[in-house]
Amino acid sequence: MTEKPLGTPDNNPQKPTGGENRPASSPNKKSNTGLLVTAIIVLVIALSVFLFLTIQRGSKMEKQENELMLAYGRLDSIGDVLDDKIVQIEELGGNVEELTKVREELEAEKEQLLSNKKYSDTQIRNLRDRLEGYRELLVMKDTEIEELKSVNEQLVVENTELKTERNQLNQTIKEVEKTAQELNNKVKVASQLEAENIAVYAVGSNGKEREGEFRARQIDQIKVEFSIAKNDVAPIEGKEIYIRILDENGNPIFDVAKGSGTFELGGEETFYTAKQEILFDNTQQTLSFIYDKETEYERGTYKMEVFTDGYLMGTKTFRVK
Repeated sequence: MTEKPLGTPDNNPQKPTGGENRPASSPNKKSNTGLLVTAIIVLVIALSVFLFLTIQRGSKMEKQENELMLAYGRLDSIGDVLDDKIVQIEELGGNVEELTKVREELEAEKEQLLSNKKYSDTQIRNLRDRLEGYRELLVMKDTEIEELKSVNEQLVVENTELKTERNQLNQTIKEVEKTAQELNNKVKVASQLEAENIAVYAVGSNGKEREGEFRARQIDQIKVEFSIAKNDVAPIEGKEIYIRILDENGNPIFDVAKGSGTFELGGEETFYTAKQEILFDNTQQTLSFIYDKETEYERGTYKMEVFTDGYLMGTKTFRVK
């Protein structure tokens, strides 16, 4: 067998065995694989960002809803306090027009919260500011209520003092009126006229006068004579002077045809025997009355009374035998 010289090419080269027989990867296949991986990574990142934003948005919405519900509760609580302040200020006599208007605005705010639960950040900030304004208003009204209470307490003290002074004044007035009435009564009593030197005569048919006791057949007329005592307290004025003759049973003797009539005595109408109208001039003037009975007097003791202005001026008795 002839040996082949070194370096001589082999006409029958052997096929490589094992891995040496795999063909090499193409460039297009590698490029597609890289793109797929990149797309997956981008998708994962996008999903992550979306989930993050969704969670954040849900958390923000839940937080906003909680804040709005809390705001509604605070508005409701402020409304109750406002109602209480309105009642207190009204009772103290203060002006509640401003508070009433705020109360209406607050109710409108509550209704808006219930009907519109989607608030922007700006709206929520404004709502917080309004809540703070309501709280400051309540603090101001507390100060106003305290001032009104102080004023009312002072008024109560002043009214009490005024009532005390008024009661004292009324008591003083009553005492003065009582004193004046007592003085008036004293003056009235002191100014009453008095009949003095009273005399009763039986006048016979012949004109003869008898005094004291007389027989019935001696009486044609009864004559009463007296003078009015001096009284410097009594005013100078017109007076109606009445005489009344009473029989033994206390019945008045009168005859309307002879000038008798009635006058008020003790709140009742009673008959008088004779009357004269005079001008009292405080000169101790003397009066004389003549009464013609025409019928015979029965035996007994008679009483003659003199009146003016409803009071008794004097009396005198006489006896018929």
